Amino acid sequence: MRRLFLGPPPVYTRRQVAEAAGIPQDLAARIWRALGFATFADDAVAFTDADLEALHRIRDLLDAEMLDERSVIRMARALGRNTARLAQWQAEIMVDALIEPGARPGEERLRQVMDTVSRLLPDFERTLVHVWRSQLAATASRLVSLAEPGEPGGEASPTRPRLAVGFADLVAFTRVSRELDELALADLVEGFESRASDVIAAHDGRLVKTLGDEVLFTASGPRTAALIALDLLDELKRDAEGPDVRVGLAYGPVLPAMGDVFGTTVNLAARLTAIARPGTILADSEMAAALTGASGVDLVKLRRRPARGLGVVEPYVLRRSSRES
Repeated sequence: MRRLFLGPPPVYTRRQVAEAAGIPQDLAARIWRALGFATFADDAVAFTDADLEALHRIRDLLDAEMLDERSVIRMARALGRNTARLAQWQAEIMVDALIEPGARPGEERLRQVMDTVSRLLPDFERTLVHVWRSQLAATASRLVSLAEPGEPGGEASPTRPRLAVGFADLVAFTRVSRELDELALADLVEGFESRASDVIAAHDGRLVKTLGDEVLFTASGPRTAALIALDLLDELKRDAEGPDVRVGLAYGPVLPAMGDVFGTTVNLAARLTAIARPGTILADSEMAAALTGASGVDLVKLRRRPARGLGVVEPYVLRRSSRES
């Protein structure tokens, strides 16, 4: 199995591979841990020529002062954490597609699976690099646009952008999860995440993360976030038995970190989601002010109410307008 994915067998111990790459032992160990790999015994032959080549590239970056050690570790952690989740997800899809559920495949079936994987792997690898480059280009464009003068709000920057933040939450998920078997629950969560992802991508929003019964997304502007929220409700209630969803929206500065977003704006969107009724969208006053006069949306002001940890907030119900957008 290892040979299929990684090629020739290991030939170096962790000390040998670090010395051959010219990387200090402690830094090499920190890089492997950040990538999410286990720590091997000093005498364990566990590293390949490909590992050595990777460390050589890192040393070249450090020598050229293109990145410092802190940045290298952060990059390694980002790579390890996200590729581990990607690998787990893709492996589950492949197993589900190639092996009958609940069956124990025999040796012949396992050989067929490995043959299929070996034929698919080169195309997967090329597609992965292409998609990563495309996503990097889109992200870089968004960050560069925030650094340009004349942005709304006047205070946006790549390190502290003003974004519209939304939480979409499955209503009564705990109760529903007790009523469904494992396969039905998995179908519910995957269906919710895939539909939400499609809607967010269609509006050029960003799906920040999924939490099973909840998705967090951002958009560059309030109207885009409002349309995402409205379409989410419509998409998830296309059939009468679709799940009930509620959405909270807020607009303001956020702190991007580790692929996530943090700050009061994010917390406010989460609090609004918690107090929203099933099938409704609540927006904060900043979002409402930015949407005043926008086509395609209506806003109804509600009474002020407390939000845990944020004091008193003034929510607005956001609805699709009957006026032509």
